[in-house]
Amino acid sequence: MTDHPFRFGTVAGQAPDAGAWAGLSRRAESLGYSTLLVPDTLGTLSPFTAAAVAATATTTLRVGTYVLSAPNRTPQAVAWETATLHKLTGGRFELGLGAGRPDAERDAATLGVRFGTPGQRIERLAQTIDAVEDVRVLVAAAGTKLLRLAAMKADTVALGVPPHYTEEQVAAKLDELYELAGDRFHDLELGMNLACAGAEPPPWALERFGRTGTGILTGTPQEMADTLLRRRDRLGVSYVSVNAQFMDAFAPVVERLAGT
Repeated sequence: MTDHPFRFGTVAGQAPDAGAWAGLSRRAESLGYSTLLVPDTLGTLSPFTAAAVAATATTTLRVGTYVLSAPNRTPQAVAWETATLHKLTGGRFELGLGAGRPDAERDAATLGVRFGTPGQRIERLAQTIDAVEDVRVLVAAAGTKLLRLAAMKADTVALGVPPHYTEEQVAAKLDELYELAGDRFHDLELGMNLACAGAEPPPWALERFGRTGTGILTGTPQEMADTLLRRRDRLGVSYVSVNAQFMDAFAPVVERLAGT
């Protein structure tokens, strides 16, 4: 059980031009989403720049990274970018950090930076968190070492588990986080990302993710809302993000639950 109210984010990293990106940002704001989150890959928009443009196009929408690959930048560079966005967005920027997904190693090579060992990447992540100030920090974590770091330093912990994970598997991860966080656990906002949401998964999503798992949410708006309410009661997850492809289909759930 958690005292954290529901809030919702949408994850987007592509647009044909500035007008389309600004329009997507305003659409997310009008539908009641709390945040527009930008991934960190060389195949998507630059996250800090895209977040800045989204913030300029909106008035209340928060913007963030989901999630920045800490090994691909120095902590000081991240702190500089973060401080600038925090100031110019009026405090609407949220920094999401991770130790680097598997594909991030190829991005690092293209950028000419050293990716490092798992231990070195976690250390770089810790240094980056320590370097930033005055912003909410989300840490994506699944393994024990990252969960321990998130338990110590994050405001939000996004569980980086595959979409096919069952509630029992997610609960096991959260039990581990509970043990690691101790007294901090109830202050942590817990988040999960939905790879797919709506009445029926599209064929590509069924082929890639299957029909079951906590990352696949289907049904009527009320059925989906009831599932998230039950998960919050059982797991404590109150921050839910969704792929922007499903932003409109998921909007009725946002309308029912945001802020409650």
